[in-house]
Amino acid sequence: MAHKSGFVNIIGNPNVGKSTIMNALVGERLSIITKKMQTTRHRIKGIVNGEDFQIVYSDTPGILKPNYKLQESMMSFVNTALIDADVILYVTDVVEKADKNSEYLEKIRKSNAPVMVLINKIDLSNQGQVMELYNYWKDMLPAADVFAISATEKFNIAPIFDRIIELLPEGPPYFPKDELTDRNERFFVTEIIREKILLNYQKEVPYSVEVEVEEFKEEDKILNLRCVIHVARDSQKGIIIGHQGKALKKVATESRLDLEEFFQKKVFMELYVKVSKDWRDKDRMLGNFGYDFQ
Repeated sequence: MAHKSGFVNIIGNPNVGKSTIMNALVGERLSIITKKMQTTRHRIKGIVNGEDFQIVYSDTPGILKPNYKLQESMMSFVNTALIDADVILYVTDVVEKADKNSEYLEKIRKSNAPVMVLINKIDLSNQGQVMELYNYWKDMLPAADVFAISATEKFNIAPIFDRIIELLPEGPPYFPKDELTDRNERFFVTEIIREKILLNYQKEVPYSVEVEVEEFKEEDKILNLRCVIHVARDSQKGIIIGHQGKALKKVATESRLDLEEFFQKKVFMELYVKVSKDWRDKDRMLGNFGYDFQ
Protein backbone atom coordinates (compact mmCIF):
# COMPACT_ATOMS: atom_id res chain seq x y z
CA MET A 1 0.00 0.00 0.00
CA ALA A 2 1.35 3.47 -0.94
CA HIS A 3 2.53 5.80 1.85
CA LYS A 4 0.45 8.95 2.45
CA SER A 5 1.53 12.19 4.11
CA GLY A 6 0.31 15.75 4.35
CA PHE A 7 -0.36 18.91 6.33
CA VAL A 8 -3.73 19.13 8.10
CA ASN A 9 -4.34 22.72 9.21
CA ILE A 10 -6.91 23.56 11.87
CA ILE A 11 -8.57 26.96 11.41
CA GLY A 12 -11.42 28.76 13.18
CA ASN A 13 -12.48 31.63 15.43
CA PRO A 14 -11.15 31.90 19.01
CA ASN A 15 -12.65 29.64 21.68
CA VAL A 16 -14.27 27.04 19.41
CA GLY A 17 -12.00 24.23 20.64
CA LYS A 18 -9.28 23.99 17.97
CA SER A 19 -6.56 23.07 20.47
CA THR A 20 -8.76 20.47 22.19
CA ILE A 21 -9.54 18.89 18.80
CA MET A 22 -5.89 18.76 17.77
CA ASN A 23 -4.91 17.24 21.10
CA ALA A 24 -7.66 14.61 20.71
CA LEU A 25 -6.41 13.81 17.20
CA VAL A 26 -2.74 13.70 18.24
CA GLY A 27 -3.35 12.06 21.62
CA GLU A 28 -0.99 14.36 23.54
CA ARG A 29 -1.50 17.74 25.18
CA LEU A 30 0.50 19.87 22.75
CA SER A 31 -1.52 23.10 22.54
CA ILE A 32 -2.44 24.98 25.66
CA ILE A 33 -6.16 24.83 26.38
CA THR A 34 -7.98 27.53 28.33
CA LYS A 35 -11.33 29.27 28.05
CA LYS A 36 -9.67 32.63 27.38
CA MET A 37 -9.26 33.91 23.83
CA GLN A 38 -6.03 33.84 21.86
CA THR A 39 -4.04 31.21 23.70
CA THR A 40 -2.43 29.71 20.58
CA ARG A 41 -0.22 32.42 19.11
CA HIS A 42 1.96 30.23 16.92
CA ARG A 43 1.25 27.33 14.63
CA ILE A 44 2.00 24.20 16.62
CA LYS A 45 2.63 21.07 14.62
CA GLY A 46 1.59 17.74 16.10
CA ILE A 47 2.77 14.75 14.10
CA VAL A 48 0.89 11.43 13.94
CA ASN A 49 2.63 8.47 12.34
CA GLY A 50 1.37 5.10 11.15
CA GLU A 51 2.95 2.35 9.12
CA ASP A 52 1.72 3.86 5.85
CA PHE A 53 0.90 7.48 6.75
CA GLN A 54 2.13 10.66 8.42
CA ILE A 55 -0.25 13.46 9.41
CA VAL A 56 1.27 16.85 10.30
CA TYR A 57 -1.27 18.94 12.23
CA SER A 58 -1.10 22.71 12.62
CA ASP A 59 -3.20 24.46 15.23
CA THR A 60 -3.51 28.13 14.24
CA PRO A 61 -4.37 31.23 16.28
CA GLY A 62 -8.05 32.13 16.37
CA ILE A 63 -9.16 34.42 13.54
CA LEU A 64 -9.36 38.06 14.59
CA LYS A 65 -8.96 41.59 13.23
CA PRO A 66 -5.40 42.67 14.17
CA ASN A 67 -4.97 45.63 16.54
CA TYR A 68 -1.17 45.54 16.82
CA LYS A 69 1.87 43.92 15.22
CA LEU A 70 1.74 40.77 17.37
CA GLN A 71 -1.77 40.07 16.09
CA GLU A 72 -0.69 40.81 12.49
CA SER A 73 1.94 38.10 12.88
CA MET A 74 -0.63 35.73 14.38
CA MET A 75 -2.93 36.30 11.39
CA SER A 76 -0.08 35.66 8.97
CA PHE A 77 0.10 32.14 10.47
CA VAL A 78 -3.60 31.68 9.63
CA ASN A 79 -3.18 32.97 6.07
CA THR A 80 -0.22 30.65 5.48
CA ALA A 81 -2.23 27.74 6.89
CA LEU A 82 -4.87 28.31 4.19
CA ILE A 83 -2.26 28.19 1.45
CA ASP A 84 -0.08 25.23 2.47
CA ALA A 85 -2.78 22.82 3.67
CA ASP A 86 -3.38 19.38 2.15
CA VAL A 87 -6.57 19.20 4.25
CA ILE A 88 -8.31 22.08 6.07
CA LEU A 89 -10.24 21.43 9.27
CA TYR A 90 -12.55 24.42 9.81
CA VAL A 91 -13.76 24.38 13.41
CA THR A 92 -16.98 26.05 14.51
CA ASP A 93 -19.29 25.27 17.43
CA VAL A 94 -22.92 25.37 18.53
CA VAL A 95 -22.41 28.67 20.40
CA GLU A 96 -20.81 31.13 17.96
CA LYS A 97 -22.67 32.97 15.21
CA ALA A 98 -22.24 30.90 12.07
CA ASP A 99 -21.38 33.92 9.89
CA LYS A 100 -18.62 35.28 12.17
CA ASN A 101 -15.57 36.41 10.13
CA SER A 102 -17.31 35.47 6.89
CA GLU A 103 -14.43 36.85 4.78
CA TYR A 104 -12.30 33.93 5.99
CA LEU A 105 -14.99 31.50 4.92
CA GLU A 106 -14.70 32.98 1.45
CA LYS A 107 -10.93 32.27 1.49
CA ILE A 108 -11.62 28.70 2.62
CA ARG A 109 -14.20 28.26 -0.14
CA LYS A 110 -11.60 29.36 -2.72
CA SER A 111 -8.90 27.08 -1.33
CA ASN A 112 -7.84 24.13 -3.46
CA ALA A 113 -7.53 21.86 -0.41
CA PRO A 114 -10.36 19.55 0.69
CA VAL A 115 -12.27 21.02 3.65
CA MET A 116 -13.80 19.32 6.69
CA VAL A 117 -16.17 21.38 8.86
CA LEU A 118 -16.23 20.30 12.50
CA ILE A 119 -19.23 21.52 14.53
CA ASN A 120 -17.85 21.24 18.06
CA LYS A 121 -19.48 21.28 21.54
CA ILE A 122 -22.64 19.43 20.49
CA ASP A 123 -22.84 18.23 24.12
CA LEU A 124 -23.99 21.82 24.89
CA SER A 125 -26.87 21.67 22.42
CA ASN A 126 -29.89 19.66 21.29
CA GLN A 127 -30.37 17.47 18.24
CA GLY A 128 -32.62 19.95 16.44
CA GLN A 129 -30.10 22.80 16.68
CA VAL A 130 -27.24 20.51 15.63
CA MET A 131 -29.19 19.42 12.51
CA GLU A 132 -29.90 23.08 11.65
CA LEU A 133 -26.19 23.90 11.89
CA TYR A 134 -25.28 20.77 9.92
CA ASN A 135 -27.59 21.83 7.07
CA TYR A 136 -26.34 25.43 7.26
CA TRP A 137 -22.72 24.36 6.80
CA LYS A 138 -23.61 21.95 3.99
CA ASP A 139 -25.16 24.94 2.18
CA MET A 140 -22.25 27.28 3.00
CA LEU A 141 -19.49 24.86 1.94
CA PRO A 142 -21.15 22.28 -0.34
CA ALA A 143 -17.87 20.51 -1.17
CA ALA A 144 -16.93 20.05 2.48
CA ASP A 145 -17.43 17.05 4.76
CA VAL A 146 -19.38 18.14 7.86
CA PHE A 147 -18.98 16.40 11.23
CA ALA A 148 -20.88 17.09 14.48
CA ILE A 149 -18.48 16.41 17.36
CA SER A 150 -17.63 16.96 21.01
CA ALA A 151 -13.87 17.29 21.43
CA THR A 152 -13.97 17.28 25.24
CA GLU A 153 -16.08 14.09 25.25
CA LYS A 154 -14.00 12.65 22.36
CA PHE A 155 -17.29 12.03 20.51
CA ASN A 156 -17.11 11.37 16.74
CA ILE A 157 -13.33 12.01 16.58
CA ALA A 158 -12.45 8.62 15.01
CA PRO A 159 -14.41 9.26 11.75
CA ILE A 160 -12.50 12.56 11.31
CA PHE A 161 -9.21 10.69 11.55
CA ASP A 162 -10.40 8.06 9.04
CA ARG A 163 -11.51 10.73 6.56
CA ILE A 164 -8.20 12.62 6.90
CA ILE A 165 -6.33 9.42 5.96
CA GLU A 166 -8.57 9.05 2.88
CA LEU A 167 -7.92 12.65 1.80
CA LEU A 168 -4.14 12.68 2.32
CA PRO A 169 -2.03 12.70 -0.85
CA GLU A 170 0.46 9.93 -1.49
CA GLY A 171 4.03 10.79 -0.54
CA PRO A 172 6.97 10.07 1.78
CA PRO A 173 6.99 11.31 5.41
CA TYR A 174 8.05 14.93 6.01
CA PHE A 175 9.60 14.25 9.43
CA PRO A 176 11.41 11.31 11.05
CA LYS A 177 8.82 8.82 12.25
CA ASP A 178 9.86 9.06 15.92
CA GLU A 179 9.08 12.79 16.16
CA LEU A 180 5.84 13.92 17.78
CA THR A 181 6.19 17.64 17.10
CA ASP A 182 8.55 20.01 15.30
CA ARG A 183 8.62 22.39 18.29
CA ASN A 184 11.64 22.25 20.56
CA GLU A 185 11.40 21.61 24.28
CA ARG A 186 11.89 25.27 25.25
CA PHE A 187 8.72 26.09 23.34
CA PHE A 188 6.67 23.77 25.55
CA VAL A 189 8.15 25.34 28.67
CA THR A 190 6.92 28.76 27.53
CA GLU A 191 3.49 27.37 26.55
CA ILE A 192 2.95 25.69 29.93
CA ILE A 193 3.94 28.84 31.87
CA ARG A 194 1.75 30.99 29.62
CA GLU A 195 -1.19 28.68 30.22
CA LYS A 196 -0.84 29.18 33.99
CA ILE A 197 -0.74 32.95 33.50
CA LEU A 198 -3.92 32.77 31.42
CA LEU A 199 -5.64 30.78 34.16
CA ASN A 200 -4.48 32.88 37.11
CA TYR A 201 -4.85 36.50 35.97
CA GLN A 202 -7.79 38.60 34.86
CA LYS A 203 -8.61 40.90 31.94
CA GLU A 204 -5.93 42.07 29.55
CA VAL A 205 -2.82 41.08 31.56
CA PRO A 206 -2.32 37.60 30.00
CA TYR A 207 -2.36 39.13 26.50
CA SER A 208 0.41 41.58 27.37
CA VAL A 209 2.70 38.76 28.45
CA GLU A 210 5.36 36.71 26.70
CA VAL A 211 7.55 34.04 28.28
CA GLU A 212 11.22 33.52 27.45
CA VAL A 213 13.47 30.62 28.51
CA GLU A 214 16.86 32.12 29.34
CA GLU A 215 18.43 28.91 30.58
CA PHE A 216 17.58 25.27 29.78
CA LYS A 217 20.02 22.80 31.34
CA GLU A 218 19.02 19.15 31.25
CA GLU A 219 20.73 16.53 33.38
CA ASP A 220 19.87 12.86 33.95
CA LYS A 221 17.35 13.39 36.74
CA ILE A 222 16.77 17.14 36.84
CA LEU A 223 15.94 19.99 34.48
CA ASN A 224 17.22 23.44 35.49
CA LEU A 225 15.28 26.38 34.03
CA ARG A 226 15.52 30.13 34.27
CA CYS A 227 12.51 31.82 32.70
CA VAL A 228 11.44 35.44 32.27
CA ILE A 229 7.88 36.72 32.02
CA HIS A 230 7.96 39.87 29.84
CA VAL A 231 5.19 42.40 30.45
CA ALA A 232 4.40 45.55 28.47
CA ARG A 233 3.94 48.00 31.39
CA ASP A 234 5.23 48.61 34.94
CA SER A 235 1.74 48.20 36.43
CA GLN A 236 1.50 44.69 34.95
CA LYS A 237 4.72 43.63 36.68
CA GLY A 238 3.13 44.29 40.09
CA ILE A 239 0.01 42.35 39.12
CA ILE A 240 2.02 39.32 37.92
CA ILE A 241 4.15 39.26 41.10
CA GLY A 242 1.19 39.89 43.42
CA HIS A 243 1.13 40.69 47.15
CA GLN A 244 4.34 39.39 48.77
CA GLY A 245 5.09 37.52 45.54
CA LYS A 246 2.27 35.05 46.11
CA ALA A 247 0.75 35.25 42.60
CA LEU A 248 4.07 34.60 40.86
CA LYS A 249 4.86 31.77 43.27
CA LYS A 250 1.51 30.12 42.44
CA VAL A 251 2.24 30.33 38.69
CA ALA A 252 5.74 28.93 39.25
CA THR A 253 4.48 26.00 41.36
CA GLU A 254 1.67 25.05 38.96
CA SER A 255 4.03 25.34 35.97
CA ARG A 256 6.71 23.23 37.65
CA LEU A 257 4.26 20.41 38.40
CA ASP A 258 3.08 20.34 34.76
CA LEU A 259 6.66 20.53 33.48
CA GLU A 260 7.70 17.59 35.67
CA GLU A 261 4.85 15.57 34.19
CA PHE A 262 5.74 16.67 30.65
CA PHE A 263 9.50 15.99 30.92
CA GLN A 264 9.15 13.04 33.32
CA LYS A 265 11.88 14.39 35.62
CA LYS A 266 12.43 16.79 38.51
CA VAL A 267 12.33 20.47 37.50
CA PHE A 268 14.08 23.33 39.26
CA MET A 269 12.86 26.67 37.90
CA GLU A 270 13.66 30.31 38.60
CA LEU A 271 10.91 32.62 37.33
CA TYR A 272 11.34 36.40 36.96
CA VAL A 273 9.22 39.28 35.68
CA LYS A 274 10.68 41.97 33.41
CA VAL A 275 9.11 45.10 31.88
CA SER A 276 9.78 45.16 28.11
CA LYS A 277 7.85 48.24 27.07
CA ASP A 278 5.46 47.79 24.12
CA TRP A 279 7.05 44.49 23.08
CA ARG A 280 3.93 43.60 21.03
CA ASP A 281 4.77 46.36 18.53
CA LYS A 282 8.54 45.92 18.24
CA ASP A 283 9.75 43.82 15.30
CA ARG A 284 13.03 42.80 16.92
CA MET A 285 11.40 41.58 20.13
CA LEU A 286 8.62 39.80 18.23
CA GLY A 287 11.32 38.09 16.16
CA ASN A 288 13.14 36.99 19.34
CA PHE A 289 9.89 35.46 20.58
CA GLY A 290 9.45 33.48 17.36
CA TYR A 291 6.85 35.56 15.53
CA ASP A 292 7.74 35.96 11.89
CA PHE A 293 5.99 38.15 9.34
CA GLN A 294 5.35 36.01 6.29
